[in-house]
Amino acid sequence: MNEDSALAGPSLLAVADGMGGHPHGDVASAAAVTALTEPPAAGEPAAALAAAVARAAARLEELAAADPELRGMGTTLTAMAWDGAGFAVAHIGDSRAYLLRGGDLFQITRDHTMVQTLVDSGRLTPAQAADHPLGSTLLRALQPGGDQHPDLFRQDAAPGDRYLLCSDGLSGFVPAGAIRDALAGAARPEDAVTRLIALADAAGAPDNVTCVVADVADVAADPARREPQLLGAAGRGRRARRTRRTRRA
Repeated sequence: MNEDSALAGPSLLAVADGMGGHPHGDVASAAAVTALTEPPAAGEPAAALAAAVARAAARLEELAAADPELRGMGTTLTAMAWDGAGFAVAHIGDSRAYLLRGGDLFQITRDHTMVQTLVDSGRLTPAQAADHPLGSTLLRALQPGGDQHPDLFRQDAAPGDRYLLCSDGLSGFVPAGAIRDALAGAARPEDAVTRLIALADAAGAPDNVTCVVADVADVAADPARREPQLLGAAGRGRRARRTRRTRRA
């Protein structure tokens, strides 16, 4: 079962990865992403995004309180909301957001994992962390009763930037250099997604693989306003493109 959910729209992007090994991760990821689509409160995108994440956390608490079978569910969430000149970013867990700018790839989120804490403290090198048995052990996630406080920050943007949001089905199995090459070598965001999914498949990724790729473009050059797409677990029952084990945005 696919436990990932994604949202791809003209001003809002998100990826949520239902926690593997926990019951009903698909319910958690779908609830988190769906909460982002509800009408935002008045104010700046950063405040609206923070409120949406808080709403998602409250939704999970409500669901778990109503159904004991859902008490162990949880999800990561990485979301970006356009504010006209950049993005408000909310991040919790180990899904990731990357920026490709000028041919260079930057990871703009920090994993909330035990291994990342060990790297930050100097007890592990990044190379050692890549194959560490605790690589998927989360310290923070949207989970009833857990630490549900996301990182909130702003990311400047410029025309020509390309952003990738992905679950760890990609980042955990495909090296950063290969991700950079796939993003840089694709003419269109959808071509980049196809390449990234193929790389994850070739690497033998056993997890769900979800990618959202978006380009920053001048409005005058791309005036079309597309409807947001809900994909993966959040898109069940909607007209969403699906494959056996991937969801492409």
